[in-house]
Amino acid sequence: MQPLTPTFKAARKASRSLAAKRADDIDAMLLVMADTTTKAIPKILEANARDMARMAPDDPKRDRLLLTEERIKAIADDMRSVASLPSPLGRTLSSVTRPNGMKIDKVTVPFGVIGIIYEARPNVTFDVFALCVKAGSACLLKGGSDAKDTNETVVAIMRRTLRDNGWDENCVTLLPASHDATAQLLGAVGEVDLIIPRGSKRLIEYVRDNSRVPVIETGAGVCHTYIHSSADNAVAREVIFNAKTRRVSVCNALDTVVVDASRLDDLPTILEPMASKNVDIYADERAYTALDGKYPRLYRAAYDDFGREWQDYKMSVATVDGLAEAIEFVDTHTSRHSECIIAEDPEAQQTFLREIDAACVYVNVSTAFTDGGQFGFGAEIGISTQKLHARGPMALSEITTYKYLITGHGQTRC
Repeated sequence: MQPLTPTFKAARKASRSLAAKRADDIDAMLLVMADTTTKAIPKILEANARDMARMAPDDPKRDRLLLTEERIKAIADDMRSVASLPSPLGRTLSSVTRPNGMKIDKVTVPFGVIGIIYEARPNVTFDVFALCVKAGSACLLKGGSDAKDTNETVVAIMRRTLRDNGWDENCVTLLPASHDATAQLLGAVGEVDLIIPRGSKRLIEYVRDNSRVPVIETGAGVCHTYIHSSADNAVAREVIFNAKTRRVSVCNALDTVVVDASRLDDLPTILEPMASKNVDIYADERAYTALDGKYPRLYRAAYDDFGREWQDYKMSVATVDGLAEAIEFVDTHTSRHSECIIAEDPEAQQTFLREIDAACVYVNVSTAFTDGGQFGFGAEIGISTQKLHARGPMALSEITTYKYLITGHGQTRC
């Protein structure tokens, strides 16, 4: 394929035009884009149907790929929410005047050009556009082939809307759905400022290991919920059912239940609702014995059933002897995304919160809440599981950087 350097340079130029926009102008554009998206629902659904027709009926990614009228309206509402948020740009993070009268201000600024590599999730196309534009950066979108028709249709609508309103259409660009386009994006040093991968563990590791451009990892979600000896059965039942079955293909979905051995007798009652959703349970020997004859879709777990991101109506169950062993088990298998304890004991709650190393740690709350919208961020560009620059749901403040502005009146250094 042709070199993408001219595309990258066009995005860089567009980012400079974005940096000159007033906050009010950016918000107005997001509102226009939300209205345009709503009006284009039939066209977007038509393209999405073509993508859905190519995907196997039993592929767990179908739920991620699927757009409905309700989902698109919710996406448009998310854009309006982003528009209503304060601008993340031009905020003074610190200000100091040195003894010589020199003033140093630390001020938030755009990254410039942000590349997003993602799989069969067309909602990401909308979220990334809204957040990047609000944060003053142009975005280069590298979607997967599964969502090719949907992404092409959506980005064409976005670029036309930008042009019609006097904006540079290169504020958003969809790159070809090819491996070569990925390779060129990963090597675009000096043209692209940041790359954020969203998708499977394999995709994220490939981007991290091969990119010459700085990367923020949005890690795969291997999520656990631990049933402590003090757990309330009703709370455990509701939280676990929601975390597993609300949307099985998303990164905050529950993958492994860790149960205290003292609560094995309660396990059939806690997991009973799973049968209504045909969830397959892969249990270790002690949990298998507790569930045998009381849960219909039961299998013995293999070693690699722990630490697995299922993205399906499947989960594993592990038995531990006490809180310390539970924390050790989670730490061994976690992807450092979202972890939960079901407990009434305040000391156990605080120990779990303190010792579990993950971006989001919950007490008696479903891990399904790990989401920028649920955190009040308007939308998210991903869930970071690393510790540098950003961690957890990444929204506006996490996709800005800063610079120092130094002013004075003739100061010189000896």
